[in-house]
Amino acid sequence: MTTTSPFRSSRANLVSHEALTTEEDQFPDGGLRAWLVVLGVRHSLLSVGYALSWGAYQEYYQESILKDQSPSSIAWIGSIQYALLFLPGLAVGHLFDLGYFHLLFFSSSTLLVVAAFLAAQCTEYWQLLLCQGFGVGLGCGGVFGPTYAIIGHWFKKKRGLALGYLAVGASLGGICIPIAVRNLIPKVGFPWTMRIIGFILLLVLGVSNLTMKRRLPPAPVGGGLFNLAVFKSVAYTIYCISGFLTFLGIYTLLTYINVSATQVGASPELAFYYVAFANAGSLFGRWAGGILMDRIGPLNTSIPFVVFSAVLTYAWPFSRSTGSLVAIAIVYGFCSGAYIAIMTSPVMNLGGDDDVGRRIGMFMTILACGSLLGPPISGKIEVVTGGFEVVGLYAGTMVLAGAVCMVVARYLVSRKWTAKV
Repeated sequence: MTTTSPFRSSRANLVSHEALTTEEDQFPDGGLRAWLVVLGVRHSLLSVGYALSWGAYQEYYQESILKDQSPSSIAWIGSIQYALLFLPGLAVGHLFDLGYFHLLFFSSSTLLVVAAFLAAQCTEYWQLLLCQGFGVGLGCGGVFGPTYAIIGHWFKKKRGLALGYLAVGASLGGICIPIAVRNLIPKVGFPWTMRIIGFILLLVLGVSNLTMKRRLPPAPVGGGLFNLAVFKSVAYTIYCISGFLTFLGIYTLLTYINVSATQVGASPELAFYYVAFANAGSLFGRWAGGILMDRIGPLNTSIPFVVFSAVLTYAWPFSRSTGSLVAIAIVYGFCSGAYIAIMTSPVMNLGGDDDVGRRIGMFMTILACGSLLGPPISGKIEVVTGGFEVVGLYAGTMVLAGAVCMVVARYLVSRKWTAKV
């Protein structure tokens, strides 16, 4: 009796799904309607840049309205925000497959804008936890969740280019919002700063709601909200594990680099901009990652960038000058941004298009667990050890372990190292 290797099955499933998609559907891969969708998604990701700017708020809260709280406690606000950026993906992806995209996106946009305005009134820890942690997090999760799936409706051959272009939106938000926060708070105060950000979110999400549209009809997807059958693909399972491990460490540097900068002598004015420096690097990294993905494949692109991110995380605590920290922030932003821009593309390829939203949602739910736990663990390590050296060791090791799992997943898909995977 012969048996089929699960490794061979993973590769066979990938090939069969690719062939099925090619036969049954022709992707536009361009045209006015498709690029308007990309424009809308890019604007929606400007709002996600708001969530990715948490490092600027972490430093401000530690020094002002939440100075009676520990760094680890304050980091929970950002961690919940990061986690909820991905956690709703399970429900969001399934609802997207069933055809409820517009209602979901509009309600999430509304929640995000309202949460920003409510944050302006917050003066206590629990209030900021609710508004900026849960409110902003859930709103961003509902906005972010369907973006990659909707791009999967319109692009196939040029998917990397589209993903790289739209992911620039998150970087632009991550650049502009920390700078705006830094300059507006001394001039108009924290409440009006948050209101101005609320109006910006209202504008960009208004454009997104008018231009984003799904192309394929809703599909009667079986298997429930959480379909364990997809984990029969060993490659998909290993890739999900890689995402969890990577996200245990990938946001640590972005969360604490502002704080670490002040410890090496950076002025508060300069330290506030380190998150913006990282997001500036991320802008180019996301674009480059998308272009490379179309040429050599998403896993082949992701692996080296994640390895470089781990190396930079190890090096970060040992940077003793403001100039070297700026360099680390920019290069780290480039490398981590390249990975984040295309991290869902392997998930799209490891299955058919009928349940792509649910597969991406399940992957994002697993990422959420890592992003929720990572920064508070790092904050606790910093409090116990009194420095960031062990923090960098922990976070870098998690990111490197994620890269190793990506290598395994890539091998399961194709043993040919020259294959476009």
